[in-house]
Amino acid sequence: MDRTTTRSRRWLGSALALAVGSGLVLVGGAGTAQAADVNVAKNAGFESGTANWTCSAGSGTAVSSPVRTGAGALKATPGGQDHAKCTQVVTVKPNSTYRLSAWVQGGYAYLGASGTGTTDVSTWTPDSSSWKQLTTTFTTGASTTSVTVYTHGWYGQAAYHVDDVSVFGPDGGGGTDPDPVVPAAPAGLAAGTVTSSSVALTWNAASGATGYNVYRGGTKVLSVSGTSATVTGLAADTTYQFQVSATNSAGESAKSATVSARTGKVTDPGPGPAVPKHALTGYWQNFDNGATVQKLRDVQAQYDIIAVSFADSTATPGQIVFNLDPAVGYASVADFKADVAAKKAAGKSVIISVGGEKGNVTINSDASATAFANSAYALMQEYGFNGVDIDLEHGINSTYLTKALRQLSAKAGSSMVLTMAPQTIDMQNTGTEYFKTALAVKDILTVVNMQYYNSGSMLGCDGKVYSQGSVDFLTALACIQLQGGLDASQVGLGVPASTRGAGSGYVDPSVVKNALDCLTRGTGCGSFKPSRTWPGLRGAMTWSTNWDATAGNAWSNAVGPHVHNLP
Repeated sequence: MDRTTTRSRRWLGSALALAVGSGLVLVGGAGTAQAADVNVAKNAGFESGTANWTCSAGSGTAVSSPVRTGAGALKATPGGQDHAKCTQVVTVKPNSTYRLSAWVQGGYAYLGASGTGTTDVSTWTPDSSSWKQLTTTFTTGASTTSVTVYTHGWYGQAAYHVDDVSVFGPDGGGGTDPDPVVPAAPAGLAAGTVTSSSVALTWNAASGATGYNVYRGGTKVLSVSGTSATVTGLAADTTYQFQVSATNSAGESAKSATVSARTGKVTDPGPGPAVPKHALTGYWQNFDNGATVQKLRDVQAQYDIIAVSFADSTATPGQIVFNLDPAVGYASVADFKADVAAKKAAGKSVIISVGGEKGNVTINSDASATAFANSAYALMQEYGFNGVDIDLEHGINSTYLTKALRQLSAKAGSSMVLTMAPQTIDMQNTGTEYFKTALAVKDILTVVNMQYYNSGSMLGCDGKVYSQGSVDFLTALACIQLQGGLDASQVGLGVPASTRGAGSGYVDPSVVKNALDCLTRGTGCGSFKPSRTWPGLRGAMTWSTNWDATAGNAWSNAVGPHVHNLP
């Protein structure tokens, strides 16, 4: 939080300026600085979540990234007819001038004051990729004792972020946030899950803390905002000592009591993923949307990887659970688990898919990354899943998703199957968050089955624009991934199983087969002809096994044998 404070002093001259916090404030002519001038906004840096603030339609939330100072900031997201207005009523002094400012980032952002008793004010800025300060001033009326300050975005625009709000002027009686004090050392430090190269730590929150430092053997190795962390990069079968300290803008606490933990011994994690060189992937629906309702045992034998759709999120960021939908007809969870085991015994990989069109699992911190890894591994143990599929369609953070997947891999071993199903826009270049994640986990990644449907026209690797529904769309976009760093074995073509399986982008199985031949053999191409072939291409994917069954399994009967007979 960026807080403004003053002390009484005399300056002579034609003007009096007071340097405060992030700017220079003009408060009057020659004379005495106003000792009572304070920032009358409360929780101005959102260090206490959204306390003291009210946001329309639940549009605002406190986030830990991005922040300008401290550990918190406001993120407000416009939606529909709501422009994400967040307000606070501040106590002011009549007939007084206040300087209103805030730092903003993201989409269109407005800052203003209403109910001033004189002229209400506002200012704004278009979207900004970095923090930008908005500033204006207002004067209160003769009987005005409270004013509403506000921020808002604009209809149809991206979310905006706000930090370090200041309403600087005379204290109207409401005071200001107290200056922070150095927090006490955290208590309750404990070691949790250990692997051969990592130790998970948890501790109790320290009052007033905005962050924590983690020490290994007296050396700081991590800084986090939550009350858990996983220290990685450790040697196997070795004892380490850990401590944590609490921090805020006032400083750092003493270190906590020491806890010791010993890493595990290196053991054989088992064989690599039991996935064929050329594989067919299908999504199995754990819900009834009008497609044929299936049990896992009913899924066509052509499918090598079956992605159970979907895991559910919880109130804990990053954590996932699986709730078997009664609509799919299982008599019990045990019956479902038996089907998973039977598919695995038949040489198939059954994985849990995370995300989907309506799914939203947030992995944007060390704590949420650990929560994801722990909960995903728990599902693998409970249901027998071979791994996970990442189908997050609402934005990802490559830094923390990578951490989460590596933590999960450390637990599950090299037998874990890891697939991804990004949208076309997510894989247009290596700078996107999805592509960065895929490259960052390349050593543990099984296949990326991009969704070549529900898409607009996209660029191919030759810089030309291609429309969905053609051989060229499949091959020219796959080429971006193949030239961008993924191995051929990590690239698959994802298409709908029938015209009802997606809003747009369905192609006849013959088009899929031609695209596979073009990429692996150099035959069957359209106008786009790649400069080389990739015989090791993994294969194809479809949404979904249920829509495939609705159409008499026409897609898997045609594409499956073709995939399995690729060079």
